[in-house]
Amino acid sequence: MRRKLVAGNWKMNGSADSIRQLLDGIKAGAAEVAAVDLAVFPPFVYLGLVEQQLSGSSIAWGTQNLSEHASGAYTGEVAGPMLQDFHCAYVIVGHSERRTLYGETDEVVARKFAAARKLGIKPILCVGETLDEREQGVTEAVVGRQLKAVLDLEGIAAFNDAVIAYEPVWAIGTGRTATPQQAQDVHAFIRAELAKLDPAVAAKTAILYGGSMKPSNAGELMAMSDIDGGLIGGASLNAQEFLAIAKAGC
Repeated sequence: MRRKLVAGNWKMNGSADSIRQLLDGIKAGAAEVAAVDLAVFPPFVYLGLVEQQLSGSSIAWGTQNLSEHASGAYTGEVAGPMLQDFHCAYVIVGHSERRTLYGETDEVVARKFAAARKLGIKPILCVGETLDEREQGVTEAVVGRQLKAVLDLEGIAAFNDAVIAYEPVWAIGTGRTATPQQAQDVHAFIRAELAKLDPAVAAKTAILYGGSMKPSNAGELMAMSDIDGGLIGGASLNAQEFLAIAKAGC
């Protein structure tokens, strides 16, 4: 049976003081949601602080991005081996903001996915469509294309050590949320695409929902058969909200 995962993507938010307070709050309530895995994703500069605060706890940590390159003349980038120094368990690849704001293509995302796996860091692969694409009825074509780029490079077995997050771009930071059935339909499609290649891998792969999940809708979303948790944005900056979402998955 797949365990639920609730992952907090802090994006470009936080300070040393606010992060200490946030993590203290999450740690204080973590035992009450022990049936759900928790992970947080700070900005790179706070990785050391997060590792220090969370070492020995049940809460995992990772980063919001990594370079496809292991080292070299790539000013401003952060390589996977650097993440190993901070014992990162996860890394987010292909978040819609990386795709839309920074021009990351499906192929670049696939190479980042591969770079993470090579180092034993579990990638959380983000896929999803824009509002225009949904209105055009091409959601499955878009999500299928994004998934195929990784499958073509890494193969289906790679998803034994990976997570997928479906994030409808039109529902991120807008206050709009896909209905539970809309989300479930895309999650089921993703799992079916994996199952075409290996039903066993498809059955064990966690697929998170990443479109404005909050305490008020988390229970209904995570009750769906193919929704295995959430990739949480704004609500992950509040310990009580983050824990309430996790509790909904218990």
